[in-house]
Amino acid sequence: MPGTLYIVATPIGNLEDMTLRAIRVLKEADVIAAEDTRHTRHLLGHFQIGTPLTSYHDHNKEGKAPVLVARMKEGADVALVCDAGTPTLSDPGYYLINQTVSAGVPVVAIPGPSAVTAALSVAGLPTDAFCFEGFLPSRAAARRKKLAALAAEPRTIVLFEAPHRLVRTIEDIAGAFGRDRRIAVCREMTKIHEEVVRGRMDEVLAALSGKTPRGEVTIVIEGARGDLAPAEPEEPVEERLRRMIVTDGMSVKEASSRLARETGRNRRELYAMGVALAESRRQTR
Repeated sequence: MPGTLYIVATPIGNLEDMTLRAIRVLKEADVIAAEDTRHTRHLLGHFQIGTPLTSYHDHNKEGKAPVLVARMKEGADVALVCDAGTPTLSDPGYYLINQTVSAGVPVVAIPGPSAVTAALSVAGLPTDAFCFEGFLPSRAAARRKKLAALAAEPRTIVLFEAPHRLVRTIEDIAGAFGRDRRIAVCREMTKIHEEVVRGRMDEVLAALSGKTPRGEVTIVIEGARGDLAPAEPEEPVEERLRRMIVTDGMSVKEASSRLARETGRNRRELYAMGVALAESRRQTR
């Protein structure tokens, strides 16, 4: 008989959220496949779990998955965990699951903590329907394009974000969705410094102004409603640069630097564009 692949949820911060079933399964498994074995070793030590560990992550999944599947076909039980929360949410667990199912090996969920459901439960926004988008693109242009595609989504939207990009991302959300859209920023869920900032876009931005957020961040955004006016189309970068130089009287250096901060575009590219605009303006005089 083949073994079983157990998808085991682990705490997202507070170790008291570990379920009794999860502890038992991790103790009884033949091997635990972990995203970061160093991180998981601390968890296992706390609960006195001595099961052997092996690494399974995005960079080794294609080589490691067949090895784990082969062990399960021989009768071994494998427990899959991620660094925090429920595996397969924004991590490569799905790849192992697909390989396991194709091999005819059972897959069993050991449910528990999840940053997605934890944030939804306290956000104060509708939860009858929602969509999870994981991490937005880190590059500003790609992020804005993704947000533009989500602007008309009627369901509540859940995102993950890195703390150093949080304010810029919320500014981009406000630009794409409109300033009246409600949002909840959930930081360090279940940990000592847990914080939930709720309100409309400008209110949340004001609350975060001057702060340097730390820790894991989950963003919950109100879905599009008929009474919410869509955001105005974003002014093309070249037109914004032209207005800043021609209308506002900024120097090319000042305008390109400010626009680079606001848009995430490369400052040198904007400077070259500004020089070309200034030269073209001189030639037409």
